[in-house]
Amino acid sequence: MPPTPRTVLISGAGIAGPALAHWLARHRFRPTVVEIAPALRPGGQAVDFRGETHLSVLHRMGVLDDLRRVRTTGSPMTFVDAHDRPLLHLPTEFAGGDIEVLRGDLSRVLYESSLPSTEYLFDDTVTSLTESATGVDVTFRHAPPRTFDLVVGADGIHSHIRRLAFVPEADHVTHLGHYAAGWSLPNRLNLRPGTGSFGHNAPGRLATVGADHTDPTRARAFFVFASPELAYDRQDTEAQKQLLRQAFTGLPWHVDRLLDSLNSADDLYFDSISRVDVPTWSSGRIALLGDAACGATIGGMGTGTAIVAAYVLAGELSRSPEDHRGAFARYESLLRPHAQGCQKNGARTGSFLAPASKLGLGLRNGLLNRRHVLDWMLKAGENASTLPLPHYTTPLAPTPTS
Repeated sequence: MPPTPRTVLISGAGIAGPALAHWLARHRFRPTVVEIAPALRPGGQAVDFRGETHLSVLHRMGVLDDLRRVRTTGSPMTFVDAHDRPLLHLPTEFAGGDIEVLRGDLSRVLYESSLPSTEYLFDDTVTSLTESATGVDVTFRHAPPRTFDLVVGADGIHSHIRRLAFVPEADHVTHLGHYAAGWSLPNRLNLRPGTGSFGHNAPGRLATVGADHTDPTRARAFFVFASPELAYDRQDTEAQKQLLRQAFTGLPWHVDRLLDSLNSADDLYFDSISRVDVPTWSSGRIALLGDAACGATIGGMGTGTAIVAAYVLAGELSRSPEDHRGAFARYESLLRPHAQGCQKNGARTGSFLAPASKLGLGLRNGLLNRRHVLDWMLKAGENASTLPLPHYTTPLAPTPTS
């Protein structure tokens, strides 16, 4: 008889979790994904993939054509003064890479690709992890306790699995001096889809808005502001809205109208721009993936890195399914230098989007209005995303769940 497939619990049904579940099932593991939200999170900001490495993994997954069908028209960005006069235009390829999709669409495509062979537990979370010589005993908030061969935290920068199995968040999450927020709103500025977003800066602040890619009656706002680390409840959206109002009240342009739309916004994203530095990505039978291991909130190519990391982690486990320690070590050795290189871009994102002074704003706009500087930055981003991909033997189809 063939060996019993090894069971893997994955925390997080955003991007990295379903991607890992897809590949684990292809290698005849039995993945289970637990997600604290009651359902997949729709909408969200646009995310992109760039370069041959990202596209190769998506092609091997079999989802590249699906993503091309839901790709946006790209996200050019125009910085304007208080009277809507253009100061700087960043073309589609600068922000949108080779393929740009809404985060919610990407999450849905990855979920659907993994669903036939993955068990999903929504509206639940892990409450304890107890490792033994033969597995990890897991308790949940709602589901009955179970034992898994392995556990993977793919639950973002504020990873719950990392807090349970490794060290407190404050020990390895570094605030990079800025906060970012995004939400949807009615398109009362009559913005046209396909024209990208428009943004206005003041020192240390950026407010942008653009038409929704799929619904011309809607728009999306995205704000960035410089700030020391703030104490707030990550579950209290009203408190987060008040922090945004305090940071942006008095800014000209359309800012007051955008802030007014917060009153009815029910999809606010608000978080610090931060970097994750974990000394080791695994401990015994528990490993970290994506932003939980080596994240940068914005600008660090975290989405593409997570897709690549899921491919490598599952592939290395398939090479030695009875030696998870060796597989985890090879996975980290292959991915850590690449992920840390991508992180460096994320460390500069806040100061790029919201320079601290009028001089800094003028220098950014002046430099990027020169095409050769823009081309150099695009080439640097493509180089940062490149990683020689290992080849793993996979069965033709995953094993359906029963």
